[in-house]
Amino acid sequence: MDFGLSEDQLLLEDTIRGFLADQVPIERVRELREQDCPNDRAVWRALAELGVTGILVPEAQGGSELALLDASLVSQALGHAVTPTPFLSSAVMAPIALEAVSGKAAEDWLAGIASGELVVAVAVTELSSVREEAGLRLQGGRLQGKAMMAIDACGADLLLLAIDPGRFAVVKSDAPGLETTRLATIDATRCTAELLLEGVTPEAVFEDAGHAIGRMLDAGRVALAADALGACESMVEQAVAYAKERKQFDRLIGSFQAVKHMCSEMIAEVEPARSLLWYAAHSFDASPDEAPLMSCHVLAHVSEIGREIASVATQVHGGIGWTDEQNLHFWFKRIANARHLLGGPEYLRNRAAELQGFAPAA
Repeated sequence: MDFGLSEDQLLLEDTIRGFLADQVPIERVRELREQDCPNDRAVWRALAELGVTGILVPEAQGGSELALLDASLVSQALGHAVTPTPFLSSAVMAPIALEAVSGKAAEDWLAGIASGELVVAVAVTELSSVREEAGLRLQGGRLQGKAMMAIDACGADLLLLAIDPGRFAVVKSDAPGLETTRLATIDATRCTAELLLEGVTPEAVFEDAGHAIGRMLDAGRVALAADALGACESMVEQAVAYAKERKQFDRLIGSFQAVKHMCSEMIAEVEPARSLLWYAAHSFDASPDEAPLMSCHVLAHVSEIGREIASVATQVHGGIGWTDEQNLHFWFKRIANARHLLGGPEYLRNRAAELQGFAPAA
């Protein structure tokens, strides 16, 4: 049995990484960081031509209808290049949720996502943690309340909002009564926002959508883990390259035993995590019953090793590792942001314990 990637998957990975290295180098990322929204529609349209935006969209709506493992390889490449895009929300989470429900509107939105013309943001934070009395209510057909940490909401066309674990709504980004404020977080490459809703009329409300929301969260956590793992890979590569060129006391620092150990320990953390990610992504399609548990495990694990790798890689770079000019902080912050975006490690492990019957359900 072959436990590696297929030729098509390797080609997909190489194609996306090559495109990002050529079209969105770190210098371009620095420019995008200064924008009101770092997600560049020109980059998104170019990725659409490569089939990225519709990678999980059914063929009937113009997508590629590939597996979550394929989407995870793209997410990993985006994290490796620390590229600002709405991939997590618009190409992974929204299509999974919309495909699981029925209706002409959902099909039309999926077609728009596949073409790259429609960007859909996702707000689901309140399903795992509530801050500042956030939360949404549906009263008389209108939405009221506040949603925190909405992913890619600035510059999006539609917003997919989880009302509760069993219902979600879709609203236009310019709907009357909706106020969107970008949040200042440590990661300038990922757009998150606070949404205030005062009597907003949704485009659609999907009832009895617990299965769709659950699948959306599972896919999102796996894709987010892939993004963070890609960032980890890049930090390790940069640390090793720096150790091969930086001299101290007329010796390359890579020749020092302590630095060798730091680099080898980072690599030893990355490789098993890659296998865990592949299995979690594979289980989403091949063994759906395992997906909720595996998605929790992989994001919790990558979040934990990511924090360590980000710290050690920065230490290998010495004093310059903490400066803005060095660039390393882009990946450091990307990893740190991913740690809490769809549930922190503590929450995810508790959820995994609930799924296995080791802890009472909340």
